[in-house]
Amino acid sequence: MEALVFILSLVDCCTLIFMAVYFIITLSDLECDYINARACCSKLNKWILPELVAVGIVTALMFVSMHWFIFLLNLPIAGWNLYRYLAVPCGNVGVFDPTEIHNRGQLKTHMKEAMIKLGFHLLCFFIYLYSMILALIND
Repeated sequence: MEALVFILSLVDCCTLIFMAVYFIITLSDLECDYINARACCSKLNKWILPELVAVGIVTALMFVSMHWFIFLLNLPIAGWNLYRYLAVPCGNVGVFDPTEIHNRGQLKTHMKEAMIKLGFHLLCFFIYLYSMILALIND
């Protein structure tokens, strides 16, 4: 049972890594003026809710399976994603707003956040992989 939890977490983490890479590529395309702000924000806003759900699934799996260290490791990123989703100001189309993405250095902030999430998910990937192998050996 424990191995199944880590296999599901590993698959979910791979999905989150691909999402983070997609966010980085799309934001760098906007930075280099390959796409306009409206197209960039509409592409990225589609993936905010699936990212929130994916992080929530991993966090819930770790809570239910009583892996407290990994649960506490995932809790801040899940809370941050939930906060960003719920704290969208009135009038904005989503977390990424085309009228404000170039204001106040938001593009650089979004790029840093995507890089941090990529690093976090890569770290989690190796933790889940190690835990999965350990669970398979112990069974």
